Parts: sequence; structure tokens; C-alpha cells
Amino acid sequence: MSNLSSFVKRIRDVMRNDAGINGDAQRIEQIAWMLFLKVYDAKEEDWEFEDEKYESIIPEKLRWRNWAHAENQNEGLTGDQLLNFVNNELFPTLKKLEITPDTPIRQSIVRTTFEDANNYMKDGVLLRQIISIIDELDFGSYEETHAFGEIYETILKELQSAGSAGEFYTPRAVTEFMAKMIKPQIGETMADFACGTGGFLSSWIKELEVQKEAKGSISNEESEKLYNSIYAIEKKQFPYMLCVTNMLLHGIDNPKVFHDNSLTKKLLDYTEKDAFDVILMNPPYGGSEKEDIKQNFPADLKSSETADLFIAVIMYRLKKNGRAAVIIPDGFLFGNDNAKTNLKKKLLTDFNLHTVIRLPQSVFSPYTSITTNILFFNNEESEGKTWFYRVDMPKGVKHFSKTKPMKLSDFDDCVAWWNDRKEITDEDGNPKAKCYTFQELFDNGLNFDLCGYPHEEEVILSVAETIQNYEEKRSKLNADIDNILQQLTELHQKAQKGELN
Repeated sequence: MSNLSSFVKRIRDVMRNDAGINGDAQRIEQIAWMLFLKVYDAKEEDWEFEDEKYESIIPEKLRWRNWAHAENQNEGLTGDQLLNFVNNELFPTLKKLEITPDTPIRQSIVRTTFEDANNYMKDGVLLRQIISIIDELDFGSYEETHAFGEIYETILKELQSAGSAGEFYTPRAVTEFMAKMIKPQIGETMADFACGTGGFLSSWIKELEVQKEAKGSISNEESEKLYNSIYAIEKKQFPYMLCVTNMLLHGIDNPKVFHDNSLTKKLLDYTEKDAFDVILMNPPYGGSEKEDIKQNFPADLKSSETADLFIAVIMYRLKKNGRAAVIIPDGFLFGNDNAKTNLKKKLLTDFNLHTVIRLPQSVFSPYTSITTNILFFNNEESEGKTWFYRVDMPKGVKHFSKTKPMKLSDFDDCVAWWNDRKEITDEDGNPKAKCYTFQELFDNGLNFDLCGYPHEEEVILSVAETIQNYEEKRSKLNADIDNILQQLTELHQKAQKGELN
């Protein structure tokens, strides 16, 4: 493709003229299913070359090469003929492809990718133009495939401004920082139980490939372990489709990415074979789960808050001596309901919660301005202490945005501190980095809201975000009041018993 950098702009310009496309989210979803078929067709060329007995799960007439290539169709299907083909042949057939438990993952992903996919475009001529632009991509070229991987990231990044779709995208600076700090090793397994578009998976692979390059060469067995190390689940169809395409672009021929809900299995049914060496996640937060989902969790861990339930799942699916890095909202830090309190107790006693990284408020802007944090913990004997570190905004930057997102370099000070830990006090006398013993954390009522931001950043919130913001502030205030009341009650009881001097 002669002008790869203009790929997204060219498609956007064409789609603006189609009455069926309503907003960025639909535009990206429309691009997604076509890109999947194009990438999958390129992969099939490789599989056919490697295995002369390979048979596609897609009927011959519906393979990208046989209907999308203009030269194969005397200028290609277009207009009403193309719309009829896509809406009445292509989609119905791919949605109902026959798969069995024995169907290889690289084939079954076609059906699961299309199960809930949609064609929004209503103009067959414009659809033909989009298909022709996508068909120019040459995935037979390593350089172009690698370059398009970068373009694909820009497509995923646009999800942040595409309404609620932004919940599926974690900024790459954050996923890369977490992957670096977790220190992946070739041969380890890694999981993400709410993977969205696959950001943590691609950052994990990227870190392993750095090791591969550093070694100079690795055995075929090690290479196979590298590209078979991931396991992921995504509940919603659209991000699932984006993730599978993302993994194919990263050279993973059999992406163990499943369209499912991680919360539907009983927690106590998990065994060692369901556990992983590393778990990297940004669980959905702010949502609530139905009563039948909560029944899958032990009484002390039942919660209506989705993020709490995922923390519990992570605990049950992390191997002994395994490592986890998980993004959670501020509400988890200071929350004192039954589930949050018990989860934090388990993190301190049954696991080794060694580090809590406080992130700036606008990291996920413009999707949300809710402040988030990263918990780093291992499934090993507790050290009895937890470090808290606050990542401040870069100098001269007041607010991250779509045009000025957080960069990996914004974590440089944190990385330097990580490798040489010491307590830090900012110029206002507030702790920026501090180590707390578990006894101190218990004495604080398990309120982990420590080393926070002394001044709130000035941001404009939506009505929904404003409501959630005030609910979190109320929860925090209630937690502080409960903690003080508990201390006063204990003092009163001691006074009645004559135990006070």
C-alpha cells in the first residue's frame, strides 16, 4: 500500500457519506469485520503454504480473496449486488459455521467473531470503495504488516472517544508499564479475563519479543511457548473481534481468546489447571452484576461491583508464586463494604500486596475521569509491608487528552523509584512514596487511600461521571466516619472497663 499513513483518513472520508454509519463506534465496528477477513485471508495463505492439506472453514465463495479482490470480480462486486451478497450470504453463513469441540481455535474464531457483528453501511458503491482500500494492504510483506500493526493501534485508540466503547481500551503507556514491571519470562502463561481489544496481551508479547531479540535466537519450543502463552476472555462481541484481529496481526495463529463471561463459573470450582503464572488486567468497573452472578462467589466475597468480583477471580486463578498487576478505581482503596474489606484482608494476608501505584486522574480521558490505581501482588508469603507511589502529571501538563495522551516516558520517575525504593515527600509536605506495614494498614481501617493527590485536577465531567464521582466521595467520607466511630467506641469501652489511664 503506497500511503499507509492515510489509511484511516481515507476510510473515514468515504464513510462520512454513508447514511448507515452513525458515529465513531459504528465506523470502527464496520472497519473491524472487514479487517478481520482481510487479515484472516492473509493468515490462511501462510497456513496453506505450511500445510498442503489445510482446508478453510469459510466456504470458497465467501473467502476474501474470492469476492473482495477487484481483479477476481471484473472490477468487483458493487452497489446493490454487493449489499445483497454481504447481508444475505456472507454474514448469515459465517454466523452459522459449524464448529465442534474438536474444531481448531484458528478456525472456530471465524464464527465467534461474526456471531454478533453487523454491516451498517447502506450504500453498496461506498462499501466497495472501503473494501478496495482495505484490500490494498499487503500482509504478505513483513514490513507492511508491522507498519499496519501501528495503524491498528491508532484505530483502537480512537475507541477512547467513541462513546461507551472507550471502556475496552486501556492506554498503551499503562499496559506497557505494567508488562515491564511484571517482568515476563518465556515459558510463563499470562491471562486477562476481561481483555477488551487485547492491549495487555500485545504488551506482554512485546516484552517477550524484546527478550527473544536479546537472546539472539531461541529454540522452536521456546518460540512456540512465547506465542502460545496468552489466555483471554472478553464478554462483548465488538472488542472480542478487535482483539482476535490484533492477535493475528501479532503473529498468534491460534489466539486463545474466548467470547465469554469470566464471572459465570463458580469460584470454588477452579483448580490448579485453571491458574496462570501472570495476570494482567483492567477489570470493568462502575458496573453491577445480577444476583445469579454473585451466587458464584463465596459469601464473604459477594459484591454487586464488577471490579470486586474480578479481583476475587484473579486471586483464585493466580498460580502459587504467580504475579498480578491489576487496575482498580479509587473506590476500591477506601471502600469498606463487606466484599472490599475481605478482599483487602486477603491481599495482605493470603497474598503479598507489595506495591500500589496511584495514577493521575485523566489517564483514561476522555472515556472517564475517575481516578485509577495499579495493584501489584504475588501469590506468595506476605512481606508484611506495602509501598505506595503517586505518579504525578508531567511538568507543564494539566490534563491528559486524546491528542495528548499519557506516554510511557511519564512513568520514568516511577521506574527509577521502583528499582531503588525510598520514601519521598513532595514540596507541600505530602507523602509521594511511602511504605506502610500491614499493621498500619489494618489500624487505618484498611483504607488504602494513601499517597494520593493533594489537589484535585480541574476537569469537566459528564452527568454520569459526576454522579459516580460524588458517590465515591460519599463512600470515602462514610469510610472515614466509620473508622473514627470505631476508634471512639473502642475508647469508650476501654473507659467503661477502667482500662484508660
